[in-house]
Amino acid sequence: MDKKNLAFTRVNYILLVIGMAIVVLGFVLMSGSGSTETAYNPDIFSTRRIKVAPMVCLFGFVSMIFAVMYKSKNQGGTK
Repeated sequence: MDKKNLAFTRVNYILLVIGMAIVVLGFVLMSGSGSTETAYNPDIFSTRRIKVAPMVCLFGFVSMIFAVMYKSKNQGGTK
């Protein structure tokens, strides 16, 4: 298979991996112990879990969309 026929370049794959790592980081920030029926844990409503982690995930998903749409300047085009 010729490299000129591939949809993504190496840069696209690197940007996708970075975006996936950011999304995973966001989900790790959301994780933690939860409340049970016998013990209430107020940490489930912390700023890290409610505000920061979803924004990190959103940034990761947006960066993955950018990685898919990214087209290098020397790829394609007319001579």
